[in-house]
Amino acid sequence: MEILVVGLNHSTAPVSIRERITFPGNESGDVARLMTLVEGVEEAIILSTCNRGEVIAMTGEPEGTAENIASTIAHLHNLEPDAIREFLYFKNGPDAVRHVFRVASSLDSMVLGEPQILGQVKEGYRRAARAGATGPILNRLLHRAFFTAKRVRSETGVGKAAVSVAYAAVKLAKKILGDLRDKRILLIGAGEMAELSARHLNTQLEEPIVVVNRSYENACTLARSLCGKAMPMEHMETGLVGADVVITSTGSCEPIITRNYFKKVMRQRRSRPIFIIDIALPRDVEPEVNDIDGVYLYNIDDLQGVVEENLGGRREEAGRAENIVAEEVIKFIEWTRTLDVAPTIVALKEKLEKIREGELSRLNGKLSSLGPEEREAVEIITRSIINKIAHDPIVFLKKVGSLSKTRFYLDTAQRLFKLGGAQDETSNGVEEPYHE
Repeated sequence: MEILVVGLNHSTAPVSIRERITFPGNESGDVARLMTLVEGVEEAIILSTCNRGEVIAMTGEPEGTAENIASTIAHLHNLEPDAIREFLYFKNGPDAVRHVFRVASSLDSMVLGEPQILGQVKEGYRRAARAGATGPILNRLLHRAFFTAKRVRSETGVGKAAVSVAYAAVKLAKKILGDLRDKRILLIGAGEMAELSARHLNTQLEEPIVVVNRSYENACTLARSLCGKAMPMEHMETGLVGADVVITSTGSCEPIITRNYFKKVMRQRRSRPIFIIDIALPRDVEPEVNDIDGVYLYNIDDLQGVVEENLGGRREEAGRAENIVAEEVIKFIEWTRTLDVAPTIVALKEKLEKIREGELSRLNGKLSSLGPEEREAVEIITRSIINKIAHDPIVFLKKVGSLSKTRFYLDTAQRLFKLGGAQDETSNGVEEPYHE
């Protein structure tokens, strides 16, 4: 049994690739459940955010299963496996556990310490669990990941004054335009990232923010909370004509602003410059829009430079956070090894108890003259004897270091005590050698 992670993120793939690996249709956990049908996958979770798309799986055969998952990811997105292979990472065993813990703790994010990722990991887990795609191993893994993230938040300063992607978008707007007070801001989208952007902006503006969204009701709700204005999606063109800065973050699978569409907008603007910050994934704005005179388009990868300027102090805390992750990885790996030894421990206890009960039953006639208190004393003494006999072997098995030695000692224990039908000799009567 091993944890396996196959995926890509902001470090391994550009936005043009990441926007194509989004696992559409996984809102109900259907894709996670589909992954459990892939050969070698026993449990699965899909994690899909603006900066990563990955599969967390439990498998007994990491190598072959990793290739099967990579091919399935490509197939789900109508891509050839070779088109994404160079961008994928493959992690298994302790490396995979460490990766999951670091992701949940926001140590693997484009924005170190950003708070949104933990909620996204929880949501991915919730969907997979609800769809029946997880089991005891991934359930334990994710709960320990959440615990690790909580420790990192409470014991280090990694998340203090967190710089989110939304915050970076606002910083970029200020870097480009300077004072934003008299600028007209159009916000396209009313989701979490759009709302965060708007709240960062709102304290710096004199003009009300205009919110456009497919759901006019949601646009109105966000606009009211910002003392701004709402506009239905069909009037987006009007909003674009009047805006100085556009921040867009919708959940659309296709660009909502194309080059031809925006050429029409710019004619109405008389080519007055406009700055567009597209933090959606997949992107809301066609890259070719940036070729139009007067348009300055930035996407989520362009925020990296802004983020770097704000991370100095937090990197010092990251070392402490990595130590916490390392501690929790060791604890989880130790727990997984107890799963390997548990059946042998249970079988040993059951065999010793069966021997005890058999001997008491055989001596039942001789013990018949004993009173209730004396019989209870015999029960206590005999149970104590078998517990003491079992104690040292059980403690030893739980503390065995490497996986290969664990298997050796499990086999030895099963042969010594003849557990689970194990034979202590080979068919030719010669003890089978152990090769580590």
